Amino acid sequence: LSPLLGNVCFASSQYSICFTLGSFAKIYADMYGDINYQEFAKRLWGDIYFNPKTRKFTKKAPTSSSQRSFVEFILEPLYKILAQVVGDVDTTLPRTLDELGIHLTKEELKLNIRPLLRLVCKKFFGEFTGFVDMCVQHIPSPKIGAKTKIEHTYTGGVDSDLGEAMSECDPDGPLMCHTTKMYSTDDGVQFHAFGRVLSGTIHAEQPVKVLGENYTLEDEEDSQICTVGRLWISVARYHIEVNRVPAGNWVLIEGVDQPIVKTATVTEPRGNEEAQIFRPLKFNTTSVIKIAVEPVNPSELPKMLDGLRKVNKSYPSLTTKVEESGEHVILGTGELYLDCVMHDLRKMYSEIDIKVADPVVTFCETVVETSSLKCFAETPNKKNKITMIAEPLEKGLAEDIENEVVQITWNRKKLGEFFQTKYDWDLLAARSIWAFGPDATGPNILVDDTLPSEVDKTLLGSVKDSIVQGFQWGTREGPLCDELIRNVKFKILDAVIAQEPLHRGGGQIIPTARRVVYSAFLMATPRLMEPYYFVEVQAPADCVSAVYTVLARRRGHVTQDAPIPGSPLYTIKAFIPAIDSFGFETDLRTHTQGQAFSLSVFHHWQIVPGDPLDKSIVIRPLEPQPAP
Repeated sequence: LSPLLGNVCFASSQYSICFTLGSFAKIYADMYGDINYQEFAKRLWGDIYFNPKTRKFTKKAPTSSSQRSFVEFILEPLYKILAQVVGDVDTTLPRTLDELGIHLTKEELKLNIRPLLRLVCKKFFGEFTGFVDMCVQHIPSPKIGAKTKIEHTYTGGVDSDLGEAMSECDPDGPLMCHTTKMYSTDDGVQFHAFGRVLSGTIHAEQPVKVLGENYTLEDEEDSQICTVGRLWISVARYHIEVNRVPAGNWVLIEGVDQPIVKTATVTEPRGNEEAQIFRPLKFNTTSVIKIAVEPVNPSELPKMLDGLRKVNKSYPSLTTKVEESGEHVILGTGELYLDCVMHDLRKMYSEIDIKVADPVVTFCETVVETSSLKCFAETPNKKNKITMIAEPLEKGLAEDIENEVVQITWNRKKLGEFFQTKYDWDLLAARSIWAFGPDATGPNILVDDTLPSEVDKTLLGSVKDSIVQGFQWGTREGPLCDELIRNVKFKILDAVIAQEPLHRGGGQIIPTARRVVYSAFLMATPRLMEPYYFVEVQAPADCVSAVYTVLARRRGHVTQDAPIPGSPLYTIKAFIPAIDSFGFETDLRTHTQGQAFSLSVFHHWQIVPGDPLDKSIVIRPLEPQPAP
């Protein structure tokens, strides 16, 4: 990003200002003529100075008082306009405006300062052409950017006929539409799907096939035939109804919301059997705050469940699930986010009274040492035995897997080279990686560390899928508190597999693999990990000590504090455990008399102090709460 490249815009909605270096240079060109505004714009940023004697730009300041070209040609005129409007409206302002070619009526000159300032700035800068020019110049057209978009979002092959039709943005090709957001109707009963047509043309009243996020060519269960209702071009506050929308356009679709949970792929109902789905959305934050909900009136449970399904559609990063205890749980990114969710659930989607439990956070389970002994488990029929150990992953590897820096779908050679060069794995272990868990981007690794001289690799390969399923099941629900396992490498050291296929079926191997994952994990000094928020607080200098106090009371620690140039404010950057963040913002405002403003976002996982298997801790039996 750089103003010189034309992809940075300077704007203020308060004063109705919006310009780029190019658009400001064009104002000079229109005013004085005979100026190459494009070349002039290149000299308005950086350590470049204007010498009024030679009338040339130089990289060295002509005098000690010389200012950079950006200050001299852009900021100074802007400051003068603001100062004239605010300072002396009656006498000198009309003459100054005439010099700038701005003409105001007597009624307009009598406006209050703020609206007058907006009006003057609007007339000086004109329409926001700089912003539009920037979009035209730097955002590729649908046809030019289609191939890059398809390579990043489509799970199928780009070289297929369907992939080529999408890459060329062909309006006559087979229909492929990627829906990414659901907007509810005013009555909260139905949803309209917002998506992009990447190939073909979608028509109103057209039958289509909707493919969900779990759809694959092998398992077509998550798909449904629907009929498109009306179509709109969405323009934020209003919609323009149309009969058809060709490839390359965004569209709002009625009538396909029933099978869609988050995102979906809309395609032809017949003749497009090779179509695969677009990748589900990935977010740069994690839902770590959890609340349990239940209706005040138990008979209204079906209404609440219907409402939960609707908020799940409406909020992309929201997760709803049912715990083993029967509790209905909502997971979100923070307090305010969940507050918005509960407002919509109560007022829009279910219209019932709902009780909410105190918020808690999700944890992760990990290990800090290698398993103290080899752990094995036998299948119920005693015909198979699997031996494993667990150990921590190298620092940074879990994040690389989650960010898809490394992918399990790579060939063994490429995968081996990555682990060998970046994490110093030996080549045999790097090429023996079976799976990541609990999914393809999960922060755990299963490695086959057996030797061909000791284990029949053919028999082991025949049960590989079952062992991987058991490993992914175990890492999805850890042994400590049914939370995700994180940052753990599981090694298969030995395996005795039955010769007969009947005795090594999935029903025998999968639960056994899960049990050996658990035992290896528990023998490797397990620990819990808690989520930490990155917090940025802006406050006046005299409130900084109060911010430190509030953070310290909540196990937070400051990483940086610095003044904001040109203002009386300080920026304090800190980390705070999510479990101690509830009510943090209210507490902060109370201690600073409302002068501090904070933003927080999930940042990382950190090991919880203490041993979860500490035998010296005595858990006392629960007692009924005394009646008030």
